[in-house]
Amino acid sequence: MLCKIIPEKCIACGLCQVYAPEIFDYNDDGIVVFKNDTQATQEFISKNERDNALTAYRKCPVRAIEIEEK
Repeated sequence: MLCKIIPEKCIACGLCQVYAPEIFDYNDDGIVVFKNDTQATQEFISKNERDNALTAYRKCPVRAIEIEEK
């Protein structure tokens, strides 16, 4: 599964890190970044983190997270 983030849409609500703390983190402004690579805008998600990523995607109020099944 490929996860993409769109930092321009992020409103720094914090829900993605609540639901998927192993995947998402924040920059100094509170905007979403990937925990493993803060410069990346997309990342493949491991099977064991899939459910958490999907929950974060569904809970994001501004759709700053996109999911593509691969």
